[in-house]
Amino acid sequence: MNGGLIEQQEMKHIWVITGPAGCGKTTVAQYLVKQLSLPYVEGDDYHSKTSKHKMASNIPLTDDDRWSWLIELRKEAMKRLQSSPGVIVTCSALKHRYRDVLRVAHYENPNIQVHFIYLRADRKTLQERVANRQNHYMKKEMVNSQLDNLEEPEEEEWDAMSVDVRSTPEEVQHAALEVVKKKLAEYQHQS
Repeated sequence: MNGGLIEQQEMKHIWVITGPAGCGKTTVAQYLVKQLSLPYVEGDDYHSKTSKHKMASNIPLTDDDRWSWLIELRKEAMKRLQSSPGVIVTCSALKHRYRDVLRVAHYENPNIQVHFIYLRADRKTLQERVANRQNHYMKKEMVNSQLDNLEEPEEEEWDAMSVDVRSTPEEVQHAALEVVKKKLAEYQHQS
């Protein structure tokens, strides 16, 4: 102890790129990884074979299908923070309670802040993008299911910022990077 004060550890950040299938999560995440030199956790890689098969068969996932997946993503993100000041994670996080599972990282370690960058897109855009994908288990019919389950971040979710994806991919990428830079500047200003 230093004069009765506990030494503060460096704040670490989990940046979760969220939204329904086709909104551009992977594209934005890969751009942020390159610009910020942070590790990357691709949420799709952590789905069970059963969940991937369900989605490929146009069977929507249930909450029970998602809990262990969300917990695994949170654990992996926290693991990556052991050797990095931040990590980029892609995860649909369609519902408030799914985002809450990821927020638990802060309660496990108060020096971790979880942030959500929600990529907002309309149904038609999402369906077109998913239909044009090559070699992906998610089919365009699943977009409707995801939108039916979607709970867009609300005002009380202070850790969630929205980026509209109706502009060019480059503009969306730059907007997401600006969100990250602004949030990091807020934390630097506080310390």
